[in-house]
Amino acid sequence: MLTVLSPAKSLNLEPQKQTSKYSTPEFLEEAETLVKKLKRMSRKSLSDLMGISDDLAELNHGRFNKWSCPFTTDNAKQAVLTFNGDVYQGLQASQFKARDLAFAQDHLRILSGLYGVLRPLDLMQAYRLEMGTSLTTRQGKSLYDFWGDKITESLKSDLGKQKQQALVNLASNEYFKSVKPRLLGCPVITPVFKEIKDGKSRTIALFAKQARGRMAAWIIQNRIDTPEKLTEFNLDDYEFQPDESTSDKLTFSRPQPPPVGKK
Repeated sequence: MLTVLSPAKSLNLEPQKQTSKYSTPEFLEEAETLVKKLKRMSRKSLSDLMGISDDLAELNHGRFNKWSCPFTTDNAKQAVLTFNGDVYQGLQASQFKARDLAFAQDHLRILSGLYGVLRPLDLMQAYRLEMGTSLTTRQGKSLYDFWGDKITESLKSDLGKQKQQALVNLASNEYFKSVKPRLLGCPVITPVFKEIKDGKSRTIALFAKQARGRMAAWIIQNRIDTPEKLTEFNLDDYEFQPDESTSDKLTFSRPQPPPVGKK
């Protein structure tokens, strides 16, 4: 069983001492092709392309111009320890033991606009490039066009090495659109997380992102390798709701937590 996550805009670039193990991204040449194009863009062009502020455009203009191969532990960092958004605060990979990281390396993949697919221990350099970006390349007018079937083919190859071939989709819609489920030849299960308040349930983005990370960590730390066991997830008061679920969508809900600082 393989699980996929989205990346994060927020990055932790501080050096880490958690592990000396690392790997190289499968699509580093493709990433370099994208970076070469982005390096030729002005700060204003980057701001317009990504819909970001001048300050963020300045930051990422510098990142792209600093980006270079080969990747080493001096100029890059393991992906799962670099991404630092809501999903990764739920994942808490900094708490993983060596055997957790080893399991994650075989069972977790991170979808990326720049790198295509990252394994947890793949080295990466800082970037910002969301999968939904309309960046024109020889392949077309978007990153979906650029990546084509490559991401799907990579996942399919990794799924072939699994004890049970099934894909757990804990990625956002923007990123999972880069995957073509019909070409995988296996079940795709998408967990959904809802909050209940005043008798009504709804998905709240912040909590859903954190829950995706928490479920990914639970899968890793409990060595979950079959989709049937996913219904046992019960962290942070979430409970499986069989009446609201289907074979490809598993719904989990809980009472909505109070705002931070309130009880």
